[in-house]
Amino acid sequence: MAARAYWKGQIRLALVSIPVEIFSAAKTGRTIAFNQIHEPSGKRVKYEKTVEGVGPIDRDDIIKGFEISKGNYVLLQDEEIEAVKIESRKTLELVQFVETCEIDPLYFEKPYYVVPADDLAEEAFIVLREALRKAKKVALGQLSVRGQEKLVALKPCGQGLLLETLRYADEVRQGQEFFNSIGDDKPRKELLDLAATLIEQKSAPFDAGEFHDRYRDALRKLIDRKAKSKSKEAILEDVDAPASGGGSNVIDLMAALKKSVGGEAKPARSKRKSA
Repeated sequence: MAARAYWKGQIRLALVSIPVEIFSAAKTGRTIAFNQIHEPSGKRVKYEKTVEGVGPIDRDDIIKGFEISKGNYVLLQDEEIEAVKIESRKTLELVQFVETCEIDPLYFEKPYYVVPADDLAEEAFIVLREALRKAKKVALGQLSVRGQEKLVALKPCGQGLLLETLRYADEVRQGQEFFNSIGDDKPRKELLDLAATLIEQKSAPFDAGEFHDRYRDALRKLIDRKAKSKSKEAILEDVDAPASGGGSNVIDLMAALKKSVGGEAKPARSKRKSA
């Protein structure tokens, strides 16, 4: 089944317009979804749309409303919302170019692949891709999709372009409010050297294929076991809790680091065979 485009429109750089299609780079549906079940009957719980003083209502009678004061709403029809037109609904204007390192990772949200919409757009698309690659820059712009105008970054990705949606400044919490209570004392050189050695021992090139969702796998096994048992009794497995030290002090930390560096620690993942 062909992927459905997340957005269709044109990238515009000054007087140059490039028709493109944007597709999600992330897969969905990997999580295990549960339904709410009425245990005595074993039937699924359903939810009705109700209005206080009226009771159950028809879905066709529901419209959108924005609360401007307690219990007072401005009502809007879908057609009215759809009619709100801004240029970024169909055009991604590239307004600024920055170094990749200038964008804090906190701002990155979701990745998307960008491809030319047709053969006629391919030449201009390639020129933009290679110009960004040569300049080692990331293009910034905004596009409107699904009721939101997104800040986006555009950069070369193989034969195509990678678009990443970014959070706005007011959507990011500043870390200082969480870090203020942490002391700024410098660690002892011996401890720092041991920690650096341990990091070096466990360093390896990143390979996403080496990692998987172990919780999802364990949950899937539990579901399979419960389905085969056909029993309503709970299947509980004990999980070893991590050892907790009463009051971690420098002596304990030194001993733990030495033991880890001495061979107790697991080797880097990419140096092991995949299970």
